[in-house]
Amino acid sequence: MFSECASLTWIQFLVLGDNIFGSSSPDAAESMFKAFGPAMESGLPWAAILGNHDQESTLNREELMTLISLMDYSVSQINPSADSLTDSAKGRMISNIDGFGNYNLRVYGAPGSMLANNSVLNLFFLDSGDRVVYQGIRTYGWIKDSQLQWLRHVSQELQGQETDATYPIKTPALAFFHIPIPEIRQLFYKEIIGQFQEGVACSRVNSAVLQTFVSMGDVKAVFIGHDHTNDFCGKLDGIWFCYGGGIGYHGYGKAGWPRRARIIRAELQKGKESWTTVQRIMTWKRLDDEKLTKIDEQILWDQLLSR
Repeated sequence: MFSECASLTWIQFLVLGDNIFGSSSPDAAESMFKAFGPAMESGLPWAAILGNHDQESTLNREELMTLISLMDYSVSQINPSADSLTDSAKGRMISNIDGFGNYNLRVYGAPGSMLANNSVLNLFFLDSGDRVVYQGIRTYGWIKDSQLQWLRHVSQELQGQETDATYPIKTPALAFFHIPIPEIRQLFYKEIIGQFQEGVACSRVNSAVLQTFVSMGDVKAVFIGHDHTNDFCGKLDGIWFCYGGGIGYHGYGKAGWPRRARIIRAELQKGKESWTTVQRIMTWKRLDDEKLTKIDEQILWDQLLSR
């Protein structure tokens, strides 16, 4: 079916937070090394963000992201470098980014191709925080305006750099964070792929994350964690929102419901002489059973269908 595409393998593991259950981990660093051991042993690049439970042990969120960024083969970052924070639209520097683990990664084209030094897929990572008290009520964290300002700027900069008359397609992007946005609740009444098994535990604050993604125009799919027994994908304003699936055994699950991992694959289009841009982005899940059963395969974005 996809004979004219090459699969793009760049990051082997993307971890959506709650990497450890901090309150049951007497040594956060030791637990982190155990959690990311398979990723490091693979010898392939990997990236992670934080959930709301990671900091409940002996390290705070900044220390945790620092540790993760220094692990073998990790491409994770603590936060954006100062050079990437100039807000050209307002002529000032965004000096404070809320949270830790806000960063972007560029996936370059196939080696030897015309796009070997160009990004063909952009990955945005955001820290959605943990628990806070808002207007006297305890709630979950949310993505703040400082993060969204940075994200909009980075998206604009990337789109400006990647304008090419030969390949006029806007480079697609994927976003990753832990705590779902409030609009995810709407998917209970819409068509989804996968299972909606527990209530959406989001913040009381709606910080316009969905509206930001829509206005940017490059984000095709968003991947979230937090609700461990939800594993569905649903569409909001043209953007797919997908739960990771709750693969870990350190947090809660559901009896008789196999743990699962979500797979994301980007496929390259073949030009006359070499591989070119991303043609299609797909996803499915693998169950932790004897056959590593594959379920719920779907297309998240197709360049031909988006024209």
